[in-house]
Amino acid sequence: MKILLTGATGYIGKRILPVLISKGHTVICCVRDKKRFTPKESLLPFIEVIEVDLLNKESLKNIPEDIDGAYYLVHSMSTSKDYQLLEEQSAINFREAINNTSAKHVIYLSGIVNDKSLSKHLSSRKNVENELSKGKYSLTTLRAGIIIGSGSASFEIIRDLVEKLPFMITPKWLNTKCQPIGISNVIEMLVATLFNQSAYNQNFDIGGSDILTYKQMLLLFAKVRKLKRFIFILPIMTPKLSSYWLFFVTSISYKLAIALVDSMKVEVICNDNRINDLLGIKPISYQESLERSFKKIQQNEVISSWRDSLVSGHLNIQISDFIDVPSYGCYKGKQQRKLNNKKESIERIWKIGGKNGWYYANWLWRLRGFLDILVGGVGLKRGRTDNNNLEVGDAIDFWRVLYSDKEKGRLLLFAEMKLPGEAWLEFSINDDQLIQSATFRPKGIFGRLYWIFLIPFHNILFKGLLKKLTK
Repeated sequence: MKILLTGATGYIGKRILPVLISKGHTVICCVRDKKRFTPKESLLPFIEVIEVDLLNKESLKNIPEDIDGAYYLVHSMSTSKDYQLLEEQSAINFREAINNTSAKHVIYLSGIVNDKSLSKHLSSRKNVENELSKGKYSLTTLRAGIIIGSGSASFEIIRDLVEKLPFMITPKWLNTKCQPIGISNVIEMLVATLFNQSAYNQNFDIGGSDILTYKQMLLLFAKVRKLKRFIFILPIMTPKLSSYWLFFVTSISYKLAIALVDSMKVEVICNDNRINDLLGIKPISYQESLERSFKKIQQNEVISSWRDSLVSGHLNIQISDFIDVPSYGCYKGKQQRKLNNKKESIERIWKIGGKNGWYYANWLWRLRGFLDILVGGVGLKRGRTDNNNLEVGDAIDFWRVLYSDKEKGRLLLFAEMKLPGEAWLEFSINDDQLIQSATFRPKGIFGRLYWIFLIPFHNILFKGLLKKLTK
């Protein structure tokens, strides 16, 4: 069967792709930017990649007419204040495009919407479901609450809170109940539902075997990690203060923190468990989900992470627009140094950032990250998903990978910190020389003053970094 997969570069999309291929399907991967999509070579014979922007009707003509089914895995809750309108229009455009194909079945992954008072985010999910249900195809909606898996936003938020804070003064929404589900169960259900006629034109709540408060989830996480944690709930903490609390302590952006706090006040519990019997799937417990997640992390087998999604930053860039480093109207700092061991230097470059640090004057990098957080930037909170490898689109602290080719010895990063302009950092190897280039395209007079002010710091920082990389 030929399956259309939207959100192929997202957290769920990257995980479901190899499973669909293992089931014998040919997968049409919808991406907004082909340069961000770097699937494993073993998958290439079984996929076709098309560029599709659901807000651009013209691009939807790229969808083949002979598809048999489709997955709708697109959300944009932290990309704009008007995300409700954007999500509605995306759903309408998708529906009209799929109506012109031979697709029989569409599966939509949504959120649990059983509470009488829904958040803005969950209301938008419900509205998308309503729009998708008007199509000529059969629609199945799987409604999930908190998804727990290595690299998932929920898992990383809980991890940040528990591992960073021995004592927590928390908002009252920590008493809200939810029904977390493991990522393995989510993927299993998404795949088992495809072309299952018993699931046509229905919606199902999907959840794990436990119903817990957020406080219980934090404490159970601490138990799994063998940490002693104390949580005190402060009822007077406002939603805005709660958002700031999440933003400063965890690795999420402020926009995402606002959306999550709004949703965490709403109970997300399954009304029934019909889907489990229908598919013959027994959901795992919250604790087992955590244990499986840490096993993947310890083995460095994290397939996808929310931090590598563009919504983890405050910029919504098209990588192809920034991959050619500009020269006109730019300031540039360029240094080069002879390599002692080319292979070792390449390995060191591709391990830069995250837990490995920046090799020289890490306190200055941490200071720059802290200042970025104070003005609403991402700082160094995101780290990196894989400590050894880098792919196009990956996040490294407050940078985004635009180009990564180990064989050619070239790595290009784009800055996602708050700046009065745009910045690139490039490492390239030419024969026995490592060339390190920092480029800044200022915006206005403040951007120019910013660069001039930082020149002495950059000279120290980048000279020391280059020396460490070539040592």
